[in-house]
Amino acid sequence: MDNTIYLGRQPILNHEGRLYGYELLFRCPQAQDRAVIENDSAATATVITRAFGELSLGKALNDKKLFINIGEELLFSDVLEFLSPEQVILEILETVNITPRAVERCKALREKGFTLALDDVLEITPEIEQLLPLAGIVKFLLLEDWEEKAEKIKRALHGRSITLLAERVESREQFNRCATLGFSLFQGYFFTHPTVLRGQAIHQDRLTLISLLNQILEDADTKVLEQTFKQAPALSINLLRLTNSVAFGRRVQIISLRHAITLLGRKQLQRWLQLLLFSGANRHQQLGDNPLLQLAATRACLMEKLVLVAKPSLQTLAEQAFMVGIMSAVPAILEIRMEEVLAQLRNLPAAVQGALLERQGYLGKLLTLVENLEHKEVIASDPLKQFVADYGVTPLRPAALNWLHCEAMVWAARLGQPQPEEEGRNSENRF
Repeated sequence: MDNTIYLGRQPILNHEGRLYGYELLFRCPQAQDRAVIENDSAATATVITRAFGELSLGKALNDKKLFINIGEELLFSDVLEFLSPEQVILEILETVNITPRAVERCKALREKGFTLALDDVLEITPEIEQLLPLAGIVKFLLLEDWEEKAEKIKRALHGRSITLLAERVESREQFNRCATLGFSLFQGYFFTHPTVLRGQAIHQDRLTLISLLNQILEDADTKVLEQTFKQAPALSINLLRLTNSVAFGRRVQIISLRHAITLLGRKQLQRWLQLLLFSGANRHQQLGDNPLLQLAATRACLMEKLVLVAKPSLQTLAEQAFMVGIMSAVPAILEIRMEEVLAQLRNLPAAVQGALLERQGYLGKLLTLVENLEHKEVIASDPLKQFVADYGVTPLRPAALNWLHCEAMVWAARLGQPQPEEEGRNSENRF
């Protein structure tokens, strides 16, 4: 059996719907249960050390907490000493045998400053009770008839300094009910549905707006403007909406951000940016706090990178892949269905529309692949192999995919942060 480890992530939000951290997911795509992952500690450790060492993922994510699944083998591994106790939360999987040795190891990790989270807790058993004095977070899994069990757990933890995290929250109603029960952290797909961020505008980054205006006044090359837009997913979304809108009166297909900039024109672009700058819409929330914009930025960057690796000569396809990644998050951000989005964007290429609506074609399959990497559930079949079979692209080693995914996460996390000029965004030569 192929025990290759893939890297994914899932956002964890606070009660305000803002990004608290991520659960980093290391898994074997062909595993039918978690045992394969737990028995492949060496591969998991390699991914962890590369992500935190070579790519400085932890530093890029700054103050965001990172939850890492800890199986029984990894619990006793020295690789944990490599991680930052201030940032990394060790998530003790429910499959770990709570032996005296395991309790002592958890106690030692707690003394080193690590926060321990207990995963998939459905009830407080005698085994779980042994770890409660050491736990900082209890993750409760929402299954059928979960409310009564959640109330029992809340009563059992009364008086303890333990944070309750609701896992697999799928709807706004569940989110509200969990908040009422005392949960303060939330994980699941509910945030990708329109109901969570109702009424909130897409906030622009003031520094990016000023930078773009300065670039226009200095008559910067369109390629420079495009790169600046790519670092501001909200701005990119609004630019595509503006240039593709029916009201704009254009019948030309918008194939990339660069095309949109050219079509709009420098004068109109300058006026539009000035309106955004003075509208005051960017004062409340930064990109790093918005899980949806982080999702859009990471997707777009990873899709672009994957195209540049598989088809390095097709720059236009890579630009369209970036557009698909950005646009795929628009329904959740703007609280409308994708059909409604595309009704306003009639000039998008058919390949982009098919990818967004029905996951059709090369870009649709690529979007599906990237979405699979975001999911916590174990993937039943290797999406890379299917992608290669469908389109005959050069196979990408799992280690290379992990690297590209880490790079995309780092790139998205650093958006809006002061940083030196980025180098090596094109990773095609690494592999």
